[in-house]
Amino acid sequence: MDHSPLFWLVASLAAIAVGASKGGLPLVGVLATPMLALVLPPVTAAGLLLPVFVVTDMFGLYAYRRHFNRRILMILIPATTIGVTFGWATASLIPERLVTGLVGVLGVAFTLNLLLRKPLEGPGKPASVPPGLFWGAVAGFTSFVSHTGGPPFQVYVLPLKLDKATFAGTTTILFAYVNAIKLIPYYALGQLNPANLKVAAVLLVPGILAVLAGVQLVKIMPEKLFFKLVIWALFAISLKLIYDGFIA
Repeated sequence: MDHSPLFWLVASLAAIAVGASKGGLPLVGVLATPMLALVLPPVTAAGLLLPVFVVTDMFGLYAYRRHFNRRILMILIPATTIGVTFGWATASLIPERLVTGLVGVLGVAFTLNLLLRKPLEGPGKPASVPPGLFWGAVAGFTSFVSHTGGPPFQVYVLPLKLDKATFAGTTTILFAYVNAIKLIPYYALGQLNPANLKVAAVLLVPGILAVLAGVQLVKIMPEKLFFKLVIWALFAISLKLIYDGFIA
């Protein structure tokens, strides 16, 4: 594995993106794998970052242990399990680039809908089971393939109009679970090895510091600004995923 200064710079930035997302800044973590794929093969990048995701999840879980929506988690946890299992079963059949590009198309369509339509008045929609099972399965599958489960999750959750702390906590708890169950299939596929784990251990330092910084930013950031940043981050990241999947 390349250990050049460029590699360590990009890998550290990717770890910071992971940590910031676990601190409650949603979707920032989706940038991590595409960023690291600039200096590593995408599959290697995903395997290298998974331990960073799992360990930083622990800090995020502690920070948001009292802020989550139980009903949403009860719907999405079994759905994402199905998606991860399907991703494992089809790992050798479905091109990663295709999945990445489709996730980007989905994210762009959703954000354009949010940005162009008139704001919805009144309370958010209730958490419905059928769409939750569908989008949860999609999120689990895309998370397994390329750590890009964020956009499908947002499609389901943003219309529910959660407050920012509950939104951040529900996101953190769900993907902590998803990343934990991904360890077994990633190990079975040979993506977790001693060399990767040594590098991941070094990357935990910037990752953990970014979790703490993310938690503080969520506390002080105005709620309207928070969700505007979520939507625009989703749009920008989705464009990057389309480029990675269909153009690059």
